[in-house]
Amino acid sequence: MSRLSVNINKIATLRNARGGDVPNLVQVALDCEKFGAQGITIHPRPDERHIRYKDVYDLKKVVTTEFNIEGYPNKKFIDLILDVNPEQVTLVPDPPGVLTSNAGWKVTEQKDFLNDVLSKFKDAGIRTSIFMETDLEQINFLPNICTDRIEFYTGPYAEKFKVNPEKATKDYVVAAQRVAEFGLGINAGHDLDTENLAFFKSQIPQLMEVSIGHALISDALYWGLEKTIQNYLKALQ
Repeated sequence: MSRLSVNINKIATLRNARGGDVPNLVQVALDCEKFGAQGITIHPRPDERHIRYKDVYDLKKVVTTEFNIEGYPNKKFIDLILDVNPEQVTLVPDPPGVLTSNAGWKVTEQKDFLNDVLSKFKDAGIRTSIFMETDLEQINFLPNICTDRIEFYTGPYAEKFKVNPEKATKDYVVAAQRVAEFGLGINAGHDLDTENLAFFKSQIPQLMEVSIGHALISDALYWGLEKTIQNYLKALQ
């Protein structure tokens, strides 16, 4: 079964909007694990508009499933990852002020940069993943990149799903087959929800892990956190 990692950035956004420590990020992470989540994902950004760097250290002390930290690999992020040593690091090509991750790496252009960063993390025993689109020129270049996994950017899939699910997954199916041939693992994330997740999983049997935040936290406003996590886990079965 594909694993569910809950991205708790939106919990930090809510906390920061009022100041103080409500909702408590650490408690939410613990509850997500108690309710069945198989991982916790965070994406600390330079402006700390949601996850603060202190949160990273606080969460490292308590997360007992899988700790996945996403981010753009500037020096501060690299130093943070090497200090915290999470189970997985996911590199995203975000410029500093971007609202959300919305594009994959151009690995053909950034081979040397990526390999230099990835090798540091691999030497530290951290599993590596890089954010990718389905462009076959980029996918076919992956044997030159020393990553353990890729994470598919699924925004385009979610956008097209309601119109034509089969067409929406076509490029992902082809790309996933190539990634698997290269011996790399496959994660996915961005705009996945209970309506489109099960179909995506059915078309990408190689899927190892999904990272879901915005939709899951939004659903929890209506269903509650425990039921929401159970609904997402069912969609992955």
